[in-house]
Amino acid sequence: MELLVAAAIGILTTAGTYLMLRAYTFPVILGLTFLSYAVNVFLFAMGRLAIDRPPVISPDAPGYTDPLPQALVLTAIVISFGMTALIVALALRGYLETGSDRSTLDAPRRTDAGGGA
Repeated sequence: MELLVAAAIGILTTAGTYLMLRAYTFPVILGLTFLSYAVNVFLFAMGRLAIDRPPVISPDAPGYTDPLPQALVLTAIVISFGMTALIVALALRGYLETGSDRSTLDAPRRTDAGGGA
């Protein structure tokens, strides 16, 4: 099971990194989403998957599951949703203003001789 979770994290990270290096905004947004999924799976796996264990200490149960990774994943899901919504709005605004989906940062060339004061 650990190998499967580690492979899923690796595949999501690889796909996210590859898509982040693309020159168009939509693949960059998908790459950020894949990277956030990889972080969520990593945080969830960090808490050691335990079956039929309560998240709080009780006298009836033999053990408990650490609730911190679950809380971190829930918080990360909310943050990644807000981040994705903001990036989609910025990408749409950039596309509507420039008419292009490219995300390169080419600075406009200056036409003056330079060397100003």
